[in-house]
Amino acid sequence: MRRKIPAGVLTALVLLIPATPAVAARAETPGLDAACQTVERKLYTDIRELVTIDLDTATDVEIRVVANQILAAAKANSLPVLPGEMQERLDGTADDLRAFLKKGMLLAWTADLRISATRTLTGAGANLKAAAQKVLDDGTVDAFLLYLNEGLYAARALDCASQPTPTASATPSATSTAPVPTASASTATPAPGSEGGGLPVTGADVGTVAGAGGALLLLGGAAYLIGRRRRSRFVP
Repeated sequence: MRRKIPAGVLTALVLLIPATPAVAARAETPGLDAACQTVERKLYTDIRELVTIDLDTATDVEIRVVANQILAAAKANSLPVLPGEMQERLDGTADDLRAFLKKGMLLAWTADLRISATRTLTGAGANLKAAAQKVLDDGTVDAFLLYLNEGLYAARALDCASQPTPTASATPSATSTAPVPTASASTATPAPGSEGGGLPVTGADVGTVAGAGGALLLLGGAAYLIGRRRRSRFVP
């Protein structure tokens, strides 16, 4: 009867055993997203490369170590089905986990890859739709991986290249006229020779001066007449 391995020991073993060279050597390279913006592409791990033991003869410890490595890769790829299925088997018996790794894991993983490929159709162009449909019709793991890691970005690049280049905004027409501001009374230019309109008037009022002059003329005339009469009266 196989003994149970503590969870802490399993975790330490998972950390000590590195991933396969093929997976570790993969680096994300730039690609285009659905909005034709340059991003780091998402690379899907070939989970089959993580199974480096004979599932029939491996110990329970070896089985659990591999299962945890697969679970970590499935979570890193944001797969919708496999992580939950694997965690359920890890919480169960060693025999159930071994049986799942031998058959059930491949089925769950294939379903995940199909779902991931279908999601790329949202807002896809003609080239991407054609490439995705071809892979969905094929349905094999190899076809899905090739599409998700390479074909998806190649098809999207073609679709982005075929989009029309946005034109610059039209410049205003030369014949268009802008409203001409009207001069207000306070800003009007004074006529030539004027005092500027806004300056105060200095000196005496003309009407007052004319009135005073007239009064003086009347008084002078009256005095003249009176003096003349007095001279004529006293002549011998």
